[in-house]
Amino acid sequence: MDAEQLLTRITSTPSVLGGKPTVRGRRLAVEHVLSMLAAGDSIDDIVAAYDWLEREDVLACLAFATKLVSNERVELRPEHAAH
Repeated sequence: MDAEQLLTRITSTPSVLGGKPTVRGRRLAVEHVLSMLAAGDSIDDIVAAYDWLEREDVLACLAFATKLVSNERVELRPEHAAH
């Protein structure tokens, strides 16, 4: 799965966490996943902590952060249905 495909997993919805970027419209902010990685949690640890989370979701958070720090424009798809 390439970076563009991964980024489809990152959404932003005004009614979910105030519009912060989240993983697949769920109440898990990208910044929280990144902070867990920064704290030393492995991808496997993070996936194990959320029964619905997939490895590709964590990779999507990293792809999102990469885009932001490289000053590329990131357009999030709106999430209309709650999961």
